Amino acid sequence: MATTKITVRTDGSIRVEGDFEIVDQDGRAFGLGGRTKIGLCRCGQSETKPFCDGSHKRVNFQSAIQAYDLPAQPPAPPTAPKS
Repeated sequence: MATTKITVRTDGSIRVEGDFEIVDQDGRAFGLGGRTKIGLCRCGQSETKPFCDGSHKRVNFQSAIQAYDLPAQPPAPPTAPKS
């Protein structure tokens, strides 16, 4: 089993559980205060982005989630030989 579990909740946040690190675009880690479970905002209304603060309930955010399979990733294009 994976050390991290990510659950995308219908009408709610993305729940991350386990052993993980969250970093910004510059690679700086967010201080998680020892948490092993957090919610990430999907509605865009949280005052504590990227973390969920429950705003999705206030704004009646709706997004039905059901698992599905992604199509196979296309093969990488061949690289030109170096001369």
